[in-house]
Amino acid sequence: MPQAASRITAVYRIRSDAASIEARAQAIAVEQSVEMPVAAIADRSVLDGIVGRVDGIAELHSGGGDGLFEVRIALAAATTGLEAGQLMNMLFGNTSLHDDVVLHDVLFPEAVAAAFGGPNHGLEGLRARAGAAGRAMTCTALKPQGLPPAALAGLAGRFARGGLDFVKDDHGLADQAYSPFAERVPACADAVRAANAATGGRTRYVPSLSGDLDALRRQVAIARDAGVDTVLVAPMVVGLPAFRALVREAADMAVLAHPALGGAARIALPLLFGRLFRLFGADATIFPNHGGRFGYTAETCRALADAARAPWGDLRPCVPVPAGGMALDRVGEMLDGYGADTMLLIGGSLLAAGDRLVDAAAAFTTSVCNHVYR
Repeated sequence: MPQAASRITAVYRIRSDAASIEARAQAIAVEQSVEMPVAAIADRSVLDGIVGRVDGIAELHSGGGDGLFEVRIALAAATTGLEAGQLMNMLFGNTSLHDDVVLHDVLFPEAVAAAFGGPNHGLEGLRARAGAAGRAMTCTALKPQGLPPAALAGLAGRFARGGLDFVKDDHGLADQAYSPFAERVPACADAVRAANAATGGRTRYVPSLSGDLDALRRQVAIARDAGVDTVLVAPMVVGLPAFRALVREAADMAVLAHPALGGAARIALPLLFGRLFRLFGADATIFPNHGGRFGYTAETCRALADAARAPWGDLRPCVPVPAGGMALDRVGEMLDGYGADTMLLIGGSLLAAGDRLVDAAAAFTTSVCNHVYR
């Protein structure tokens, strides 16, 4: 790939007065590329090929003082080294320190997207694991924190008997003393396997991976030995370079990305959870659905789902997973809103069923499998 000749277009939303926006845009172009006075650069190849270039400024709306502007800046793809952390550094590293700037979108050259590769499995790979051809998938979470492996395994088995496609750890389950990873994962995997043998189901147990890259590698090995083929990772918690390395090294594992810590980044959510997580290899992306425990709008959620699944060169679609306080009475609405190429995650409201948990899980399964789309 001729990196020096290709540009990534970063799209920022900036609050500024009209008189200052051109200077601010130029300052960001320099900050996100060479980070020094351009007049002091004598090398023509740097000036022509590396220094950021302001490609457009548009006022979105004006206010009593500052307005909101959209600024497009072309950045040299060569500066990213095609590495996840450095890509984020060049897109928003120093500029993220300005609290009136949001990284709203990024337009990638086809060769850059292809170099990162996107999901190893994507929508069809997850459907194949669960035997969910042509339909939406179902998912739930093992909670609460503090339970020992045997108790979590008991819950996992009951969820599997209810026919759910994926039973994941809560993202807060790590390698705590009350539920060590090396004990919890085989126990939960065995419980799900036993339930599948009894029902003929295809439920997948999805353990949550955490820690540094060495820990992630050890946990993948434990999961693989337990017969697990799908894992959960929070990319912003473990770090995007570690996440990308895990996806590359453990290509046999499908990866569900959890959004934890993503709201601290001041990056537009459809871009971060939909496109960037997908670019770095997430097969599915979990996000808080509108009307749940978090304040996302329906417009944001639709844009996020579209970003995860939209045609993008040769990258596989990433499955959107609306979650965050969902209940059975919203299944129809979510399926009509997101369509069949999705995975619904309902956790707490199923657990609240108590002794009727298997029946509640079965009702969830039935409502998704039998849904007639509007």
